[in-house]
Amino acid sequence: MTTPVHPVNRLRPRRSCLAVPGSNPRFLEKAQGLPADQVFLDLEDACAPLAKEGARHTIVDALNNGDWTGKTRVVRVNDWTTHWTYRDVITVVEGAGQNLDCIMLPKVQDAQQVVALDLLLTQIEKTMGFEVGKIGIEAQIENAKGLVNVDEIAAASPRLETIIFGPADFMASINMKSLVVGMQPPGYPADAYHYILMRILMAARTHNLQAIDGPFLQIRDVDAYREVAGRAAALGFDGKWVLHPGQVDAANEVFSPSQEDYDHAELILDAYDWCTSEAGGKKGSAMLGDEMIDEASRKMALVIAGKGRAAGMERTTKFEHPSTEKKAEA
Repeated sequence: MTTPVHPVNRLRPRRSCLAVPGSNPRFLEKAQGLPADQVFLDLEDACAPLAKEGARHTIVDALNNGDWTGKTRVVRVNDWTTHWTYRDVITVVEGAGQNLDCIMLPKVQDAQQVVALDLLLTQIEKTMGFEVGKIGIEAQIENAKGLVNVDEIAAASPRLETIIFGPADFMASINMKSLVVGMQPPGYPADAYHYILMRILMAARTHNLQAIDGPFLQIRDVDAYREVAGRAAALGFDGKWVLHPGQVDAANEVFSPSQEDYDHAELILDAYDWCTSEAGGKKGSAMLGDEMIDEASRKMALVIAGKGRAAGMERTTKFEHPSTEKKAEA
């Protein structure tokens, strides 16, 4: 690969990733006012074949003239097995590359598909005078072959920012006995998605990428959405797709730490900094209330604190280091 590693923030907030049909100007306008971390303007499944060409130009106009403040701006192009992909990328990136954060590539099956997109992006950036490497790539895993090759896919380009699970096509590709996307298939007593999610998560974390869960199509059942999202969040996923405005707040809540956990994480970091300092006695571990903390505790706290800070949370507690008298008594 010749693409330089660009010093942009590849780990952006992506608790809620809102899908918006690229052919619908009304939806594109409405999406700008929703509190989603990421919005992806879709040229793939959400666009009928006859609407795809016009949707490219509609998306370019929306990116250039809309107000996407605070949102990661992504366009999902068609996959490489179609004849639309190259024109999707060229039209969108040449037309709105300076107002675009990432290209999402669906149905990725091997690393070479990511490499091909990287090379095309590099050529467009050089031609247009854009900064080379600035536009990221999101890779969507939607079938068995893609999952088997996910390690190589995750290592394919320095542009990669996320690995995304696409449940609907994946369920079809393995003949899963279910018609409800994201829900557990009948007859299986455990979590049928656990291996898939963990496989994606391990590949993503190995290469310092984010892991994003895909859509839940029962859009009016927010409680069920929370349950499915909670499964991915518990494993360590960074966010989930939202298909309806009613799912946005649920995603933001599920993939943010609770106030109690966020405060506790910040206290651990403060306490560890204190106990390892000169004033704190240069100790490798210490007590925070009834809890012993050490370097491993700090690493775990960094994860929770980082998610809380990215979500804009504010602390409600303050660390008070032990007094001189208490240290003397100890």
